[in-house]
Amino acid sequence: MDTPHLIQMANQIGDFFEAYPNKTEAIDGIANHIKKFWEPRMRRQIYESMAQGSATELSTLVKEALTAHAQDLKSTAKG
Repeated sequence: MDTPHLIQMANQIGDFFEAYPNKTEAIDGIANHIKKFWEPRMRRQIYESMAQGSATELSTLVKEALTAHAQDLKSTAKG
């Protein structure tokens, strides 16, 4: 899957959870959704693009979620 499409999908998830009144719940919701519904290779790819600086289009909330839950999301993306 190409990185721009992953970024678009992640931002759509972020848009949904941005309506949550509690930011912590929104961040947790984004991470849980990605963990539950994204294949490990998709998670690896989004983190690789963030590390390379090519995920500049990611929303701030999505970046916060991916950063806050990096250990859990990356550990389930091995393989």
